Amino acid sequence: MADVEEPQLTTLAQRIAALNSQRNFTSEQKPKRPPPPRPATKPAPPPLPSRPSTGPSPPQSATKAPTRVPTQPPASTPTPPLPPRRPTLQPAPPTEPRRNSASSELSYNSTTSSLSANRTVSSSNTSFVSNDGQGSRKLPPAFNPASLPPLPPTKRESEANKAPQNGAKPKPTLGGRQVEPPPTPTPSLPPRLPSRPAKSPALPDQHSALKPTTPRRLPPPPEAFVKPPPRPISSNATNGRQPPPVPSTGRDDRNAPPPVPLSSRPSTSQIEAVAARSASTQAASCLVCRDFSGPDAVASQYPRESLPRDDPIGFLARVLCDPFPSLTDKARAIFTWFHHNVDYDYQNFCNGTVDRRAGPADIILKGLAVCAGYAQGYEAIAHRAGMECIVVGGHGKGFGYKPVKKGEAVPPKNVSGHAWNAVRIDGGEWKLLDACWGAGHVDKKENGYKRKFAPVQFTASNEVFGRRHYPRDEGHFFRKDQRVLSWEEYYRGDVPNDEPVVKYGKLEEEGFAGHSLAPAGLHIPVQSGDIIRFQVSKQCEHWSHERNGKGPPYLLLLSINGIDGRKDDRVPLETDGYWWWADVHARDLGAPGQTVSLVALTSFDNNDGRGVTKEEFLRLKGRVGMAWSGLAKWDLE
Repeated sequence: MADVEEPQLTTLAQRIAALNSQRNFTSEQKPKRPPPPRPATKPAPPPLPSRPSTGPSPPQSATKAPTRVPTQPPASTPTPPLPPRRPTLQPAPPTEPRRNSASSELSYNSTTSSLSANRTVSSSNTSFVSNDGQGSRKLPPAFNPASLPPLPPTKRESEANKAPQNGAKPKPTLGGRQVEPPPTPTPSLPPRLPSRPAKSPALPDQHSALKPTTPRRLPPPPEAFVKPPPRPISSNATNGRQPPPVPSTGRDDRNAPPPVPLSSRPSTSQIEAVAARSASTQAASCLVCRDFSGPDAVASQYPRESLPRDDPIGFLARVLCDPFPSLTDKARAIFTWFHHNVDYDYQNFCNGTVDRRAGPADIILKGLAVCAGYAQGYEAIAHRAGMECIVVGGHGKGFGYKPVKKGEAVPPKNVSGHAWNAVRIDGGEWKLLDACWGAGHVDKKENGYKRKFAPVQFTASNEVFGRRHYPRDEGHFFRKDQRVLSWEEYYRGDVPNDEPVVKYGKLEEEGFAGHSLAPAGLHIPVQSGDIIRFQVSKQCEHWSHERNGKGPPYLLLLSINGIDGRKDDRVPLETDGYWWWADVHARDLGAPGQTVSLVALTSFDNNDGRGVTKEEFLRLKGRVGMAWSGLAKWDLE
């Protein structure tokens, strides 16, 4: 088309009139000037192939970039006419929705992605020339998620990917992220084992056999007795009992090692805490030191008069045993209840009128029984409480027992006249106990029965218990070494050729073991020229006078008669906390026919004798009043 020469407008009025004439739509429309070409840096995208008609799918909305409006040329330059409007390159498919009139095939194809058209497009750039021949345009590469760089790990993932601690295995990862491992299947339970057979009473406790045994401490060997020289007494010695000065060690202090720094020494509270833990552990494994205050308190709350008469045994089994899970505590509660509520039927025993047909319930309600009645009543309550218990019959060194004298023969075997019990306690151990002797004893002086609690009849080991009880059935010794004593060995005791030493009741009350007393024989020859060792030990390694309510221990003295029996004297015994001993020459004990006694200092200087030391006694000996109580006695010959 030829260019039309525009008229020259020289004045402002002419230009305004020309512009107004161009706004008249009825006049002939001049062709518009073609738009300027796009910059070379932004080529037009090539047309995309037509999408197959798989169904109506609305096209994605495309936002067209705003067209740059060209600046008005100067008045001297004629305005070129616009080219005629071209028709649409390709009609839209009839199945697609109608597009806006301003939309073109090129803009529509540019907004259609390769994913929506279900076509795979190469990742390389593709260039083409538009239909109007004005420039070219490149498509961006197709979106591929695998080509994207991995995201940086989060703070939680970074901490989890660190080196595992405590030997833990790291969790597996997938694509830089941790994946929880599949749960481990729970293994099936093994087949159920058959129930174990009951433990034989004759076998020792397996747990006790595995425990390491501590060797028992022995006192120092005997040595010649040296009488201590008299000590000077100060003028104020009688006013207060001051301990003597510490003797010199006899070493050269110049070569002594340096003292231990105070910072490394434990405090008093630390020492007491360790001692308390050690004592509680030891007391739990020893019946002598075990705390039975709970069972003993429960046993004292149910007097015989308050029992129901229809079922006294079942009632006692519930109230005495149900509060305690321990079999040992259950057994102790029943044992203590008999001390509070049942007395020995001494009158009927002496007259031979004991009712042998009375059952356990009648004995409990009546409150009178002999040894067999105690054993049967104890067994009945224990059975109702679900415990294993039996009655053991045999011989006992109680009322009427007379030890054989020196040179006499042992009487014929007669395993009758007494009864006691064996009950299963903690650990499956069979424990021997005597509820009759534990409740009291027959007092020959008062010619009657004296109620007095003797816990040793429950706490003593089976070996010590067997020194005064010989069962009719040899399987009822229940010793840990499974040994069966002979009748002669039992009757004579530890002195096969002599009588046993005379022991008094206060010996065991103060926590001393009667079987540890030496010499074990009654008679001591004066003219033998030997050093005689007198010794006794506590009932167990960790028994304490203070913890058992006795206070500090008494000072033990040996009462002797001097050479030829002409001067009485009191010799204090040495001690290491477990053993008490004194070594005395036989000629210093006295003359034949006299006695030597082991006594406890009960009163000193008009005060309680507990806690008096050996040094205090020797310093004030003969100047203050004192009193003592006998523990044992020997005869001199």
